[in-house]
Amino acid sequence: MAKINITLKKSFIGKKKDHIATAKALGLSKIGKTVEQNDTPQIRGMIKKIGYLLEVEEA
Repeated sequence: MAKINITLKKSFIGKKKDHIATAKALGLSKIGKTVEQNDTPQIRGMIKKIGYLLEVEEA
């Protein structure tokens, strides 16, 4: 299965609670942290929701 690298680029300060919860569900907790996830429709939906906070690249 394809993998994607997701990096948190912006702070959670002042963001909606559900956006913060989505980022934490992806495994992101600090600015600059990168996680590798499987490229599934569920993960893509989470990325679309909070894409303004993230940087995404194919692994």
